[in-house]
Amino acid sequence: MHGNPMPDSYVYVTEEGVTRHYADGSVEALAWEDVVEVRVVTESGEDVLYILLDRDGEGCVVPRSATDATFLARLRYLPDFDLDRLTLAADSAHDGVVVVWRSPDPPSALPDLEYD
Repeated sequence: MHGNPMPDSYVYVTEEGVTRHYADGSVEALAWEDVVEVRVVTESGEDVLYILLDRDGEGCVVPRSATDATFLARLRYLPDFDLDRLTLAADSAHDGVVVVWRSPDPPSALPDLEYD
Protein backbone atom coordinates (compact mmCIF):
# COMPACT_ATOMS: atom_id res chain seq x y z
CA MET A 1 0.00 0.00 0.00
CA HIS A 2 1.39 3.37 -0.98
CA GLY A 3 0.22 6.45 0.84
CA ASN A 4 0.86 10.11 0.37
CA PRO A 5 4.21 11.25 1.74
CA MET A 6 4.08 13.02 5.10
CA PRO A 7 3.98 16.79 4.53
CA ASP A 8 6.72 18.87 6.14
CA SER A 9 4.14 20.99 7.96
CA TYR A 10 0.48 21.56 8.68
CA VAL A 11 -1.24 24.93 8.90
CA TYR A 12 -4.35 25.51 11.01
CA VAL A 13 -6.44 28.65 10.68
CA THR A 14 -9.01 29.55 13.33
CA GLU A 15 -10.92 32.65 14.33
CA GLU A 16 -8.22 33.22 16.97
CA GLY A 17 -5.11 32.88 14.80
CA VAL A 18 -2.90 30.80 12.56
CA THR A 19 -0.60 27.96 13.61
CA ARG A 20 1.99 26.00 11.63
CA HIS A 21 3.18 22.64 12.94
CA TYR A 22 6.46 21.38 11.44
CA ALA A 23 7.40 17.72 10.99
CA ASP A 24 10.23 18.17 13.53
CA GLY A 25 7.69 19.10 16.22
CA SER A 26 8.33 22.84 16.23
CA VAL A 27 5.36 25.21 16.09
CA GLU A 28 4.82 28.81 14.94
CA ALA A 29 1.62 30.54 15.99
CA LEU A 30 0.23 34.04 15.86
CA ALA A 31 -3.08 35.46 17.03
CA TRP A 32 -4.88 37.56 14.43
CA GLU A 33 -5.09 40.46 16.87
CA ASP A 34 -1.27 40.51 17.07
CA VAL A 35 -0.64 40.63 13.29
CA VAL A 36 0.90 43.98 12.31
CA GLU A 37 2.39 43.08 8.92
CA VAL A 38 1.86 40.61 6.08
CA ARG A 39 4.68 39.89 3.63
CA VAL A 40 4.80 37.75 0.49
CA VAL A 41 8.05 35.97 -0.39
CA THR A 42 8.53 34.63 -3.91
CA GLU A 43 11.44 32.62 -5.31
CA SER A 44 11.63 30.91 -8.68
CA GLY A 45 10.73 27.26 -8.40
CA GLU A 46 9.72 27.55 -4.74
CA ASP A 47 6.38 27.78 -2.98
CA VAL A 48 5.16 31.30 -2.29
CA LEU A 49 5.33 32.14 1.42
CA TYR A 50 3.00 34.41 3.36
CA ILE A 51 4.74 35.84 6.43
CA LEU A 52 2.57 37.13 9.27
CA LEU A 53 4.47 39.23 11.83
CA ASP A 54 3.77 40.68 15.26
CA ARG A 55 5.24 43.85 16.82
CA ASP A 56 8.42 42.01 17.85
CA GLY A 57 9.07 40.62 14.37
CA GLU A 58 7.98 37.15 15.47
CA GLY A 59 5.38 35.37 13.47
CA CYS A 60 4.20 32.54 11.35
CA VAL A 61 5.30 31.45 7.86
CA VAL A 62 2.45 30.05 5.78
CA PRO A 63 3.19 28.38 2.42
CA ARG A 64 0.63 29.27 -0.25
CA SER A 65 0.24 25.54 -0.93
CA ALA A 66 -1.09 25.17 2.64
CA THR A 67 -3.68 27.93 2.39
CA ASP A 68 -7.33 27.66 1.61
CA ALA A 69 -10.35 29.93 1.41
CA THR A 70 -10.48 30.13 5.22
CA PHE A 71 -7.00 31.68 5.42
CA LEU A 72 -7.73 34.20 2.66
CA ALA A 73 -11.12 35.06 4.12
CA ARG A 74 -9.58 35.67 7.55
CA LEU A 75 -6.92 38.00 6.12
CA ARG A 76 -9.74 40.19 4.81
CA TYR A 77 -10.66 41.02 8.42
CA LEU A 78 -7.39 42.91 8.84
CA PRO A 79 -8.14 46.66 8.57
CA ASP A 80 -8.07 47.76 4.90
CA PHE A 81 -6.49 44.48 3.76
CA ASP A 82 -6.31 44.30 -0.04
CA LEU A 83 -6.67 40.72 -1.26
CA ASP A 84 -5.91 41.82 -4.84
CA ARG A 85 -2.55 43.19 -3.71
CA LEU A 86 -1.76 39.87 -2.01
CA THR A 87 -2.66 37.93 -5.15
CA LEU A 88 -0.64 40.24 -7.39
CA ALA A 89 2.46 39.90 -5.15
CA ALA A 90 2.08 36.12 -4.93
CA ASP A 91 1.73 35.75 -8.70
CA SER A 92 4.65 38.07 -9.44
CA ALA A 93 7.43 36.70 -11.60
CA HIS A 94 9.98 38.64 -9.53
CA ASP A 95 11.88 36.98 -6.69
CA GLY A 96 11.79 38.91 -3.47
CA VAL A 97 9.81 40.12 -0.50
CA VAL A 98 6.79 42.44 -0.75
CA VAL A 99 5.00 43.96 2.22
CA VAL A 100 1.34 43.71 1.23
CA TRP A 101 -0.23 45.00 4.45
CA ARG A 102 0.74 46.93 7.57
CA SER A 103 -1.35 47.69 10.59
CA PRO A 104 -2.66 51.27 10.72
CA ASP A 105 -0.71 51.45 14.02
CA PRO A 106 2.52 49.59 13.15
CA PRO A 107 5.61 49.39 15.34
CA SER A 108 8.45 51.77 14.53
CA ALA A 109 10.39 49.14 12.61
CA LEU A 110 10.22 45.44 11.95
CA PRO A 111 13.42 43.52 11.29
CA ASP A 112 14.36 42.27 7.85
CA LEU A 113 14.05 38.51 7.92
CA GLU A 114 16.08 35.90 6.10
CA TYR A 115 14.26 32.97 4.54
CA ASP A 116 15.62 29.53 3.81
